[in-house]
Amino acid sequence: MKLYEIVSFLNSYLNISEWENIDSSKNGLQVESCNSIEKVAFSVDACMDSFKKAVETKANLLITHHGLFWKDFKGITGIMAKRLKYLIKNELSLYAAHLPLDAHPEVGNNIQIAKILEMDIEGAFAQYHGKTIGFYGKIEDSINNIAKKLEEKLKTKPLVLEFSKNISKAGVVSGRGGFSIYDAEKLDIDLLITGEAEHSIYHTAKELGISLIFAGHYATEVVGLKALMKKVRELGLETVFIDCPTGI
Repeated sequence: MKLYEIVSFLNSYLNISEWENIDSSKNGLQVESCNSIEKVAFSVDACMDSFKKAVETKANLLITHHGLFWKDFKGITGIMAKRLKYLIKNELSLYAAHLPLDAHPEVGNNIQIAKILEMDIEGAFAQYHGKTIGFYGKIEDSINNIAKKLEEKLKTKPLVLEFSKNISKAGVVSGRGGFSIYDAEKLDIDLLITGEAEHSIYHTAKELGISLIFAGHYATEVVGLKALMKKVRELGLETVFIDCPTGI
């Protein structure tokens, strides 16, 4: 498949254009290093570890959640220059999907976690510059069982902070989702499931009576890529997932 064909598919399927003025990530094709694609690799982070492993698998395209280029991009020097040289030399193109992958209603990180927990989805929440990123819904389970499911399915060690008496409704915002705590309050959400443990929301959650599960930034952002990988495989392309866990 030609590179422009798969990029066109991804841009359309992930609604990349809708996030252009919202996301700090430069979503879409970030580095063009080849014209034809036979094998596509997927990894959470664009880094030398994922680049080298992708090249070892003979992939032509690497799709990541965290790309190289963000709105604070300042130039191709230092570590950025080394990374770009490696990609171009090894004919490995790079595509990034940040918030478009978090929020996607089919393959997104948040909907995938909700499915793992068998939540009865009620809608989207977690407003970010006018767009919703997370999902919330009814859940009939104890916080300990929910944490255990996340531990097993995401291969992580969740941090559990129990501030509510009962759990009947949960919200999911992968990565660093503490900003959604006030949206959770408005929707009577009892449990907020996110990735990164943020000190700043501890007392807010405690005073609002909203329990927290921090399941890891990396761990909560693997599931969307794996779901997208299955979609790309349907195009007739060989795919591979590259695991470079940070433990964070």
